[in-house]
Amino acid sequence: QVGGGPPERREGGPGARDGVEQKDKKRKESILDLSKYLDKAIRVKFSGGREASGILKGFDQLLNLVLDNTIEYLRDPDDPYKLTEDTKERGLVVCRGTAVVLICPMDGCEAIANPFVQQET
Repeated sequence: QVGGGPPERREGGPGARDGVEQKDKKRKESILDLSKYLDKAIRVKFSGGREASGILKGFDQLLNLVLDNTIEYLRDPDDPYKLTEDTKERGLVVCRGTAVVLICPMDGCEAIANPFVQQET
């Protein structure tokens, strides 16, 4: 009889747990330790030019963020990388980690003029 029996199972044997142990060793840890910023105001920049600030309520190792009392800083329609003074309240937001470019605390955060941009005269 060819192929008529149940498929063989490998229940144990040497090296059976090696896969599980290697998986535990390869567990990825976050590059950033954001736990010190929990329940504190942060500002986040995203790929594509969007910016937001809010209270950090949670995060994971992929930098997915949960922000509360979130404010989005609106961009200039003519220049997507230039922010206007307009803002929009967004409330509780989940930010996808793959889009996060920069995270900075709001305490001690101050905008400075870009010294490399030519001033118009």
